[in-house]
Amino acid sequence: MKSTKKDFNKFTKRNTHKRRDKEAAKRELLRAVAETEVAYEGIVLKDTVDFGRRGRTSPKRRGDETLSRGIFSGSKSGFGFVTLESGYDKDIFIPEDRTSGALDGDFVEVIYHVFTSREGIEKTEGRVTKIIQYGREFIVGTLIVEKQRSYGKASRHGGVYAYIQPDDNKIALRPRVKDFGGARDGDKVMAKLVRDGAGGYSPECYVTSVFGATESREANYAAILAECEIPTQFSKEELELANEMAARPISDDGRERLESTLIFTIDGENAKDLDDAVSLKKTKDGWQLGVHIADVSSYVPEKCALDRLVMNRGTSVYFTDKVVPMLPECLSNGACSLNAGEEKYALSAIISLDREGNIKRTKIIPSIIKSRLRGVYSEVNRILDGSADADLRAKYKEVTPTLKKMHELYETLASKAYARGYIDMSIDESAIILDSDGMPTDVVKIERGVAERIIEQFMLTANEAVATLLTEQGIPCVYRVHERPSQDKLEGFTGYLKHVGIKYTALLREDATGKDYADVLSEAEEKGLATAVSRTMLRSMMKAKYSEIKAPHFGLGIDCYCHFTSPIRRLSDLATHRIIHKVLIDGKRPESYVSYAKRAARAASETELRALTAERKIENLYKTVYMSEYIGQSFDATVSSVTSFGMFCELENTCEGLIPISEMPGLFMFNENDLTLRCGKLVYRIGDTVRVRLEEADVIRGKLRFSLIL
Repeated sequence: MKSTKKDFNKFTKRNTHKRRDKEAAKRELLRAVAETEVAYEGIVLKDTVDFGRRGRTSPKRRGDETLSRGIFSGSKSGFGFVTLESGYDKDIFIPEDRTSGALDGDFVEVIYHVFTSREGIEKTEGRVTKIIQYGREFIVGTLIVEKQRSYGKASRHGGVYAYIQPDDNKIALRPRVKDFGGARDGDKVMAKLVRDGAGGYSPECYVTSVFGATESREANYAAILAECEIPTQFSKEELELANEMAARPISDDGRERLESTLIFTIDGENAKDLDDAVSLKKTKDGWQLGVHIADVSSYVPEKCALDRLVMNRGTSVYFTDKVVPMLPECLSNGACSLNAGEEKYALSAIISLDREGNIKRTKIIPSIIKSRLRGVYSEVNRILDGSADADLRAKYKEVTPTLKKMHELYETLASKAYARGYIDMSIDESAIILDSDGMPTDVVKIERGVAERIIEQFMLTANEAVATLLTEQGIPCVYRVHERPSQDKLEGFTGYLKHVGIKYTALLREDATGKDYADVLSEAEEKGLATAVSRTMLRSMMKAKYSEIKAPHFGLGIDCYCHFTSPIRRLSDLATHRIIHKVLIDGKRPESYVSYAKRAARAASETELRALTAERKIENLYKTVYMSEYIGQSFDATVSSVTSFGMFCELENTCEGLIPISEMPGLFMFNENDLTLRCGKLVYRIGDTVRVRLEEADVIRGKLRFSLIL
C-alpha cells in the first residue's frame, strides 16, 4: 500500500509528540533526582530502554539474578537503592514499583541482576522480595487533612482523609493517620508507624507528639530533637542522685594536691562546662606538660542511674542557642566544672616531652586542683599578639610568661604533627547570631586563633600519651580510630586531583600516609585551590569512630589514640577515666573491663552520630530561617560540591544551597571521575566562583535552593 503525504504528516506529528514526551520525561526525572539528592552515576539520560524489567516481578530468582540482603535507601520519587551487606560492591537500583513498601533504613532481601547498557555502562536493577527488619519506627512530618475520598481505604475522622507528609525526602509513602493525637491540619507531628498487616505500600500511623505549626522555627526545632532521639529531660532519680553526688565535700583521700602549681583554663567565652586545665614547666631536657581533666568518674559510680544515663546519651549536644548536656547541670556546670578559684577533683596527666616534642614519660595521678584563671580564647589571642589593653594585661599578668612558653611548645608540637602526617582540613565554621527572641539576625564565620590551636595541640598530646600508656600496660581502652580512605573514595579523589593538575601518585601507594595527603594540601594552597581540595579530600575520608581494638588514627597520623580530655561531655572520655581509676590506680584485673570498653565504644560511636546529625539539622534550620529574608537576592558563591543532581554553592557566610541540575541552562552531565558538571564547553567544578540567586528557603527541610546567574 502506497503511503500518502497525509499519512506521512500523521506519522511525523505522532513521533514529534513522542520526542516531546521523552524530553518531558527526562526533565521530570532530573527534577525528581534533584529533589531527592540521590547521587547515582547509573542514570544516563541518552536512551530509555526497557531491559525486560516488566518481566522481572517474580519473587523467584532467574538464572542471571542474585539473591542478597542489604539496607534500603529510599527517595521522595519512590525508587531507591540497596547497599548490599556483602558481595557486589555497588548499590542496586530498585524501581518505584519493586520496593515492596520498603522505607529508607529497612533491612531487606533483594533479587538483582547486573547488565551493560548500550553505552557500555554497567548498571544494576533489582526488586525487594522481603523486608527482614524495619529500619524506622517513627516518622516526622506534616499532618494533612483532606475531605473524605470516596475510594480506597482511608482514615475516617468526621468525613475527612488524613495522612502524614514526611519531612524526609527519602520517604515517598504518605502513611494514613488512624489517630490524630490532638493534632490539627498543618501541624508538625511525630507518628508511630503501623506496618504489620497494614499493607506494604500503604502503612498506617498514629500521632504520638505534636510540635506546632509546621513552618514555625519552634516546631521544627522540637521535631529535630525528637527525630534524632535527643533526650532533653532528666528523670527524678537521675536528678536526685546527681544532686547527692554534687553535694559531697572534697576529700584528700588517695589524691595529690596540686594547688601550688600554676594551673588555669582557656575556653570559649560562653563555655560553662570547663573540663580541661593546663600547666607547663620548661625543664633541662625539654618540657613538663600538665593536662588536668575533671574527674567526672568520681561522681558517676558504676551501674547506677547516672552510669546508665551516660551510656544512653553518650555526649552533650551543642546547638545554636542551647546545650543539651550529657549530665545534669549540678555536675556538668557545677561540681565537675574546673571553675577558677574552686577546689576540684581531677585526673592529671603529667607528660614529659623532649625538646622536639616527643613523649618520653606519662604519669596519671588523681589530684585536687584549683584553677588560677578562667582564660578566654579571644582574650589570650590578644595577649599573645600584643593587642591587649591594660585591663586584659592585668587580668593575665600571672600567667602571661606561661602563655608565651605554651606558644613556644605549641609551635614545636605543631611542626612535629605536620611532619608525621597530621592532615589539617580546616573547613570554615560559622556562628549564628540571635536576637532577644531567639531569631537569627546574622551568620558569621568563626576565626580560630593561636589560643584555640594551643589547647587543641595540648589535648591531642594528652590523648596520645594516655592511650600509649594504657596500651603498653595491657589495660583496656576506648580508642579513637580513623581508617585510611577506601579504594573507591581514593579513586574518586585522585581523579579529581588529576583534572585540577595536582600531583597524586604518592596517594596510590599501599603505605601512603597522612603526610602524603598533607603534601597535596600544601600544593593546593600554592595554587590557590586549598578550600576546594580540602572539601573534596574531606568527602573522601572515612569517618572516625570508637573501638576497643587498637588501630591508627589516619587523619592525625597517630598510631595509638584515645579521648581522655572531655569527660563532662563525652562517654568515651568518661569510660577511659573509669578504666584508669579501676585498673591503673586501684589495681583491678584488666580483663574485667574489656567488655565495658567494648560497650562504651559502640555506644559512643552511635550517640556521636546521632548528636552530629541533630547539630547539623538545627544549624541548617537557623541558617534557612535567616536566609528566608533574602529570597530573590543575588550573591557571590563558591561551588562546594558537584553531584549527579546538581551543584551545591556556599556563600561567604557559610550558608549552602543547591542549584538543581534540572534548572541549569542546558543539558548538563555529571562526570564522576573529575567531579564536574559539563554542558559543551561550559564546565563547573568544586572551587569555581559563581553568581547565584536565592529562589527558596525551605524551613521544613532546612535547605536553600539557588538559581545560576550567567
